[in-house]
Amino acid sequence: MSRVLLLNGPNLGTLGQREPEVYGTTTLAEIEAVMQRRAGGLGLELRTAQSNHEGELVDILEAERAQAYGCVINPGGLAHTSVVLADAVRSFGHPVIEVHLSNIHAREPYRRVSLCAEAATATVSGLGAWGYVLALDALARILTGVSVLEDEA
Repeated sequence: MSRVLLLNGPNLGTLGQREPEVYGTTTLAEIEAVMQRRAGGLGLELRTAQSNHEGELVDILEAERAQAYGCVINPGGLAHTSVVLADAVRSFGHPVIEVHLSNIHAREPYRRVSLCAEAATATVSGLGAWGYVLALDALARILTGVSVLEDEA
C-alpha cells in the first residue's frame, strides 16, 4: 500500500467556521474522513496533518520523503508568500498536487500567484471540498500510471 500525504496549512483548522461564504461549511475533519475512505478505496495509506506553522509543514515534507509517494497540499495563505514551503514541495521528490477551496485566480490580486503551484505537479482550485477528492484521484492515477482515457476503453 502506497503512502501519501494530505497537508493543510494555516487557518484550515477552522474550516466550516471561517468565511463560509468563501471556503464553505465543510470542516477539515469532514474532509479528512472523506479522504481517508477514498484513499482506502484507491489502495493508498493516507497521513493527514494541519499546521499553522510553515516550518512544521516543511519538516513533515522532509521527514516523509522516504515514506510517502505523493502529497495533496492546501498551503492556505502560505501558497502566496512562502518561498521556503515552495522549496520543500520542490525537493519532496514525488508528485504534489496543490488544492485551494476557492478560485484563487478570481480573488484579490495577491492571491492570484501561488509560489507552491510553481513547484507542484498540478493544481486544483475553486471546487471547494470536492477539489481534495479530485486531487487524490489524480495523484493515484499519476502514481499508477493509469490514464483517464483507459476508463473509456
